[in-house]
Amino acid sequence: MLDRLFPNVVWENLWLATYETVYMTVIAAIATFFLGIILGLFLYLTAKGNPWENRFFYTFVGAVVNISRSIPFIILIILLIPFTRALVGTMFGPSAALPALIIGAAPFYARMVEIALREVDKGVVEASQAMGSSNGHIIFKVLLPESMPALISGITVTTVALIGYTAMAGTIGAGGLGTLAFQQGFQRTNTDVMIMATIVILAIVFIFQMIGDFLVNRLDKR
Repeated sequence: MLDRLFPNVVWENLWLATYETVYMTVIAAIATFFLGIILGLFLYLTAKGNPWENRFFYTFVGAVVNISRSIPFIILIILLIPFTRALVGTMFGPSAALPALIIGAAPFYARMVEIALREVDKGVVEASQAMGSSNGHIIFKVLLPESMPALISGITVTTVALIGYTAMAGTIGAGGLGTLAFQQGFQRTNTDVMIMATIVILAIVFIFQMIGDFLVNRLDKR
C-alpha cells in the first residue's frame, strides 16, 4: 500500500534520515538546555536588583544574546563553517550541524530562562535570603525548582524550533530529513519523497511536544 502511494521513497534512506534528525535534535536540545540555563541565570542574576547586579555584564551578555538570536539560521550555518571544520573536521553530516544548532538555539532559550526566573515569586526568594541561604542554595533550591515547569515548556518550544533548523541545515548537506527531502525529493522532482519527509517531521514534532507537555503537567504544582 505504502509502496503504491510513495513509489520513489527508499525506506532504508527514510529511516536513516529520521535517525539523523532525531540525533541532531536530541543532542542539540540537551546542550541548549544546559547552556541556555547558564546564560539565562547569568542574565537574571546580573540584572538590576538581583544578587550579582552588574550593569556592564548584563548589557554585554544581553547584547551578545540578542545579536546571536537575530541572525537567520541559514546565514549562521555559513558563518560558522570555518569553526565547524576546525571543531568537527568537516562541514557535512549530522555532527557538523550541531555547533550551528546549539549556537543558534541557546540564546533564544536563554531569554526564555531569564523570563521564567523573573516570574518566580520574589517573596520566596526574599524569605530564603532572610534565612541566610547562600546564592548557590537560592539558585538550586529555589529559583530552578520553582521555575522548572516554565523551563521545560521553554525547551519544548526550542526543541520544536530545532527540528525546523535541522531541516534547513539538511539543505546544505547536514543529513537528516531535510537532506532527504531536498536531494531525493525536490532536486529529483519526487513529490512523494517530500511529502513523506514532511509527515515524519510532523510526527517527530508531535512526539516531542507531547513529551514536553507531559513533563510540564507533572512538574506544575499549581
